[in-house]
Amino acid sequence: MAQPIKIVRVITRLNVGGPAINAILLTAGLKAYGYQTVLVRGVEHPTEGSMDPLADAHGVRPLLLRDLQREPSPSRDLRALGSLYRLMRRERPTIVHTHTAKAGTLGRLAAALAGVPVVVHTFHGHVLTGYFGPAKSFVYRMAERALASRTTRIVAVGEAVKRDLVGLGVAPERKFRVIRLGLDLEPLFGCEARRGQLRRELGLAEEHILIGIVARLVPIKAHEDFFRAAALVSRSHPLARFIVVGDGERRPHLEALVRDLGLEPVTHFLGIRRDMDVVYGDLDVVALSSLNEGLPISIIEAKAAGRAVVATDVGSVGELVRSGTTGIVVPPRDPEAMARALTELADDEGLRRRMGEVGRDEARRFAVEPLLANTASLYHDLLVEKGLNPPGPAASGREEDLAQTPPEPARPSDSLQR
Repeated sequence: MAQPIKIVRVITRLNVGGPAINAILLTAGLKAYGYQTVLVRGVEHPTEGSMDPLADAHGVRPLLLRDLQREPSPSRDLRALGSLYRLMRRERPTIVHTHTAKAGTLGRLAAALAGVPVVVHTFHGHVLTGYFGPAKSFVYRMAERALASRTTRIVAVGEAVKRDLVGLGVAPERKFRVIRLGLDLEPLFGCEARRGQLRRELGLAEEHILIGIVARLVPIKAHEDFFRAAALVSRSHPLARFIVVGDGERRPHLEALVRDLGLEPVTHFLGIRRDMDVVYGDLDVVALSSLNEGLPISIIEAKAAGRAVVATDVGSVGELVRSGTTGIVVPPRDPEAMARALTELADDEGLRRRMGEVGRDEARRFAVEPLLANTASLYHDLLVEKGLNPPGPAASGREEDLAQTPPEPARPSDSLQR
């Protein structure tokens, strides 16, 4: 049997969200395609939650690089770069695949210094618009263009994300491959059986309309627009209740806003939840008010759960929500438009049900296997381009767990911990 191809996969942090899920599932699942993966992760903020339970469930043991953190720090970033370079020199990977901005910067620089033949970066969205002021955004765009020139292929999670990056001049279209997210959605397909559990927990009745938002409490998610829409909906729908799932730096500010809007009696902050089948089982409508997105996981989950969606028309949201068919798309920063859409769905249970049924059928294309097969196909093509031998087809899956073979222990100066 051919030797497996070694991959070093780098992600800034395993916080709750699509990028971490993607990295974990690829690390675990690609062993069946002949790839041995070392997953390197940085440190998440305590309010972001962690996807460590998912990693544990899939037998993935990431290497922890404490100097790899989201916030910029020249000294810390330089140490992280050195650690990644030493790791790559030791492991001699054929492929380095990075996820998220900081990991994409340091991981790709380390791969170039270490002479790694194939370098791939996934944009799960991007921070090039909407996050920073014009000057800082310009600097980041220039940095991404320079990094793209040393990247073998760039992966975008949606067509709109790819178009946006091409339009920003990050790289020409030929350098991109679109590979959509893959998720374990089976618990959500059957979440109707859980209906009533969250309502009992919160002391709510069946006649209450539960409108939920599932997102990190950070500026780019624009929860203030959701709450201003909620205030308008509440006037005509006294039985509407607003469910907020997620945590983050803005929680105190948003709780204060809810009080100022008079929404405190009808709003429930649930924090980070692991039992999302219970949550989606009782939601009637799922909203998203973001100013920038890639391919939002909460919308995929809502569709799998058979829930109608109201979402802002940003990133690749339009590829997930067909307005009038699986939900309603509204402009960003327009609470009045969001309120009208939420009210329309709150008024019409039949419409919600029809949209949910279509959405559930469409969600099946976001299963894990297409993600693995499409990524393995990309790696195969890139290895052939480089004149390297791709791995042969895997056997029955009973082989030794190649993806979890631990690398040689890092020296203390590398700051890498399991």
